[in-house]
Amino acid sequence: MATPFFSAAIGHETNTFAVTPTRLADFDFAGGPATDASPEQIRRRFRGTRTVHGGYLAAAEELGFELEPLLWAFATPSGVVEQAAYEELASVLLERLARRGREAGCGGVLLDLHGAMVSEHLEDAEGDLIERTRKVLDGMDGLGADVPLVVTLDLHANVSERMAAHADAIIGFEEYPHVDAFERGVQAGRLIHAAAAGTVRPRLAYVQLPLVTMPPKQCTLIPPARALLRRAQAVAREPGVLDATIAHGFPFADIRDAGTSVLVTADGSAELAAAHAAELARALWRRRRDFDVTLTPVAEAIRFARDDATGLVVLADGSDNPGGGGPCDGTVVLREVLAAGVEDAVVAVIADPEAVAAAAEAGVGETIEVRLGGKTDRRHGDPVELRAGVRLLSDGRFVTRSRMGAGGVTEMGRTAVLQSGGVRVVVTERRVQPLDAELLRSVGIEPRAQRLVALKSAVHFRSTYQQIAERIFDLDTPGVHRPDFAAYRYRRLRPGVYPLDRNAGFPEPSAPS
Repeated sequence: MATPFFSAAIGHETNTFAVTPTRLADFDFAGGPATDASPEQIRRRFRGTRTVHGGYLAAAEELGFELEPLLWAFATPSGVVEQAAYEELASVLLERLARRGREAGCGGVLLDLHGAMVSEHLEDAEGDLIERTRKVLDGMDGLGADVPLVVTLDLHANVSERMAAHADAIIGFEEYPHVDAFERGVQAGRLIHAAAAGTVRPRLAYVQLPLVTMPPKQCTLIPPARALLRRAQAVAREPGVLDATIAHGFPFADIRDAGTSVLVTADGSAELAAAHAAELARALWRRRRDFDVTLTPVAEAIRFARDDATGLVVLADGSDNPGGGGPCDGTVVLREVLAAGVEDAVVAVIADPEAVAAAAEAGVGETIEVRLGGKTDRRHGDPVELRAGVRLLSDGRFVTRSRMGAGGVTEMGRTAVLQSGGVRVVVTERRVQPLDAELLRSVGIEPRAQRLVALKSAVHFRSTYQQIAERIFDLDTPGVHRPDFAAYRYRRLRPGVYPLDRNAGFPEPSAPS
């Protein structure tokens, strides 16, 4: 029997400014405990999907190697991960890897990580996990040095030197919205197979820049990130280069290593990897001022949608983006849309289990009075006293259709559509980023028929709304995901980082002589 390869995922994007801690129960698999899922259940869930693990599995089928998923655990972005939760998941993964390695051998390990997980005692949880995984491999009868360890990371990874030191290759998402997760999974699967066969020898170079940037300008559909992506892709096509990654980082984590970094993997040549990484880092640094963000007042965006627009206008409330740790129950935009009397308007989503329960108890066609949203903290707005009709109730389950995770199932929990005047509000039990227009269609709302759609998302919604919207506004709203450095007090971030320090300098890495 052929030696198996193993894969695993422990994923979380930690917003250290969010007040809600992340517990073990938040890391689930199909609604149940992540540690209960079998390899075959993980295969069934991800085979044929546009996800990282979908890519891993596709590469294994293409190349004919056995891939055994050991664990898949993901929690919606939120506050710091409880240490006991992280330790439980890491211990389960490492124990399974050690046991299965003893039983069947190990051809290589693929880790599907985010890159911005912070636990109570670990700023760099992924660095810890990668290093501990390497130690398990090193203990496999002296074969560890020959067992490749390849890691895939989100574009928002805060990459540390520790991560790079213990992985043979790190491959990050290229696109934001993250429509290329499947391709990066396939790439990682092909690379680890080639490394195990000895046909390539990955050598990884890492450069950390003194730079942090905010999500709206990290979007690779627009400048400056689009041009920098093209440059990284050109580097990846150079002879001897296996991958070139720009990790734009996650700025809502107050840790030492938050921010932008560059990773280049070359075949057999650390010098070649370092030279290309240095060049790409210099290109990024020269464009640092182009990442400054301009936000639009909510009233101005609503006025345009109501009075001037001829098509769909999207209001991006990125400050309460659950995909970056926002509570998803902020009310600032909802309150202003209601006050403006806009017709054909949708607000999606407000996570409020109490309001959903009230709607379900009343039933479709009934009118209820609820205190909607604003229940997590005061930073995102107070509850809205709302008298609204219950227009629809659903189980909140739909299949993603966009390129970002197509084929995967989204579970919103019980879901209600409430209507007040010309405004419909999608209310859910769970925090869900409305990145796919299919979310609205699943509750009977066609987005292209609306005048205004307000979404709790920073950039991912562009994967489906970019082509159908007449205009998109990044809103000036409060919250733990607000793209404005002035809204945060950093205590742990390393000193001398732009734009917090406008005079920051970069001792630009030079190519080895």
